[in-house]
Amino acid sequence: MSIVVNLRYKGENGAAKKFAQEMISSGTVQKIREEEGNLRYEYYTPFDDPETVLLIDSWESQEAIDVHHASPMMAKIAELREKYDLHMTVERFVSDELPDHDQSFIRK
Repeated sequence: MSIVVNLRYKGENGAAKKFAQEMISSGTVQKIREEEGNLRYEYYTPFDDPETVLLIDSWESQEAIDVHHASPMMAKIAELREKYDLHMTVERFVSDELPDHDQSFIRK
């Protein structure tokens, strides 16, 4: 089982994209990806909403998330969220195996 958290960052005048770019250029994203238990940490931009950036953040367990939340990276993330005046929505999902009968819909 893994936990996937979708965070949507919303700002004005390209602030969300600037936030994501600074997260990457500062090395913070790479440090998070190297944390034990991190499975995925990737930013995306919706085609129909240029002021929003989606972060897909995936972890092996709640314990791994708790360790991440207690890490120094969280202070950096909070600082940048404030710097770019971002607002967030969050969705959280627990993984499930893809049923065999759904495999026929996947083009590999």
